Amino acid sequence: MVRTYASESVTEGHPDKICDQISDAVLDDVLAHNQGEARHRARVACEVAVKGQEVFVFGEITSEYQPDYEAIVRCILREIGYDRESGIDPNTCQVHLCVTQQSPEIARGTSEEHLGAGDQGMMFGYATTETPELMPLPIMLAHRLARRLAQVRKDHILPYLRPDGKTQVTVEYQDDRPVRVRKVVIAQQHQPGHEEQLPADLLEHVIKTVLGEYYSEEVRCTVNGTGAFVLGGPMADAGLTGRKIIVDTYGGLGRHGGGAFSGKDPTKVDRSANYLCRYVAKNIVAAGLAERCEFHLAYCIGRPDPEAIGVNTFGTARRGITDEQIEEWVRKVFPFHPADIIRELDLRRPIYRKTAVYGHFGREDPDFTWERTDRVAALRELAGL
Repeated sequence: MVRTYASESVTEGHPDKICDQISDAVLDDVLAHNQGEARHRARVACEVAVKGQEVFVFGEITSEYQPDYEAIVRCILREIGYDRESGIDPNTCQVHLCVTQQSPEIARGTSEEHLGAGDQGMMFGYATTETPELMPLPIMLAHRLARRLAQVRKDHILPYLRPDGKTQVTVEYQDDRPVRVRKVVIAQQHQPGHEEQLPADLLEHVIKTVLGEYYSEEVRCTVNGTGAFVLGGPMADAGLTGRKIIVDTYGGLGRHGGGAFSGKDPTKVDRSANYLCRYVAKNIVAAGLAERCEFHLAYCIGRPDPEAIGVNTFGTARRGITDEQIEEWVRKVFPFHPADIIRELDLRRPIYRKTAVYGHFGREDPDFTWERTDRVAALRELAGL
């Protein structure tokens, strides 16, 4: 059976990703400056919207330390590389605040004495043997292209590029295994007057560099399908926190419960339990129990025990092993109470700004504790392997 599948990513200058980075920078600031019990009591649910020269920061934040929101906004915009000509001026943009404390009714269910889930919701984790990172190939290539676009801009290899951009990769699968890249689509903001040279420059310095063995003359590459991309960033498009949840996860090849990650402290299971789901799915696949795995959780606000736990290996489980058996072993090996998840993955640290671009999964970074495969031996022992 032959099929194709496409996934997309966006650069750090995409309006939605501007917002994700600011939201997570606020969270990091709260976690970094609250110490001891104050850090444990801190609660962050920070949303950001951008349009034109306006930045709106809103949400519910309970913290003994009060962040300098305006300084954070301007710092993030500068680090991305924005100026007035490219889409938003970090020095003169207007920053609007509407921040209150966490609702006491929610706080009651997430106190340190009774740390239940910070909200109801469904969470999914996914892993597959099709890449060394145990991630789907289309989203991994799309992320690498997006990261490379930022690199060649910041390293002045292609200094005429501007911060906003998107990538998309179409991969051909045969019998559920990726065999070749069929198409690459890039939308990249640029200074005026470079429309003609941009496709050749991106082919040479971005596409060929990233695709490597997956590149051939048969790969169909499209750069800026409308011919030009000069007006970009918040001047061309509004941005909002949490609007790139498929980019953040598995590129659509794993299901998503709908809850965004950025700007949320780990008492929100939208974030912490999704990280745990990836941790579980990755260890199942790394242990050789299955070639593909989707792991599912669901929670009720204020309650520590999950409402649902499920394993789906899509018929790829090792011979003689069932999904029901894997679920039984998982229950013995992994924690599911929110407080235990936070401790196990060490989630009360200021590590989140870097998760806000180029995906939360499949990255080699010691701070991304959910990418560890340290439960492989325990799972294999239970499976008798």
